[in-house]
Amino acid sequence: MKPKRQKRPGAFLFAVAVLRPLLMALTKRRWSGGENLVRDRGCVVVANHLSYADPLVVAHYLNDNGIAPSFLGKVEVFNIPVIGKILRSARQIPVYRETGQAADAYRAAVAAVEQGRCIVIYPEATLTRDPDLWPMRGKTGAARIALQTRCPVVPVVNWGAQAIIGPYESKPDLLPIKEVIVRAGAPVDLADLYERPITREVLQQATDRIMAALTGLLEEVRGEKAPTTRFDPRAVGIPTKGNPTKEQR
Repeated sequence: MKPKRQKRPGAFLFAVAVLRPLLMALTKRRWSGGENLVRDRGCVVVANHLSYADPLVVAHYLNDNGIAPSFLGKVEVFNIPVIGKILRSARQIPVYRETGQAADAYRAAVAAVEQGRCIVIYPEATLTRDPDLWPMRGKTGAARIALQTRCPVVPVVNWGAQAIIGPYESKPDLLPIKEVIVRAGAPVDLADLYERPITREVLQQATDRIMAALTGLLEEVRGEKAPTTRFDPRAVGIPTKGNPTKEQR
């Protein structure tokens, strides 16, 4: 049965009309888990971040499953002429990291969930620094939104976008056509945390469950086991912002 489609703003429809034919032509797709997506209320989708290409891949997957997602993305992309205007008109949400406006994205995301929209968050807040591209230590923003709104948190993993453009690379590799895999898992169970005060400890518990769900789902997709210890770039002196390969030169 074709999934019920959420209402999509005009700018979103424009982006779909431009980008979807390109993605259909340039990728082979293996979608699964669409039955786990939430369409009848606001929700948070949490995704792993491998490549500059994976937001397009994940957006393609969600759109094909009837969902018009709002991504939280770094404000620098929104400052690009024309592209930034389209993103804002398509109801995407800029994130002002480590500034006085940092809370604006949180408030906008909570409001969007309360309006019944699907918010997409990369809980790692950047491309993974893990040498083998496993999800690394997560930040607590997605957990905070979920606990405040009590909305479902759906893990969605992708694999293959890194073959289109590798982490921090500037040129895509379009041929031969790459296969991209996207799978949604069951919502993360946070119900036992709802009645507790939203403390740092509770946020970390929720975040650990979110990252565990993403990692387990990616293990299924990759057919491999992730390391038992989640990679933490701060523990090994790798910058958490910017291009770490450039910083190390």
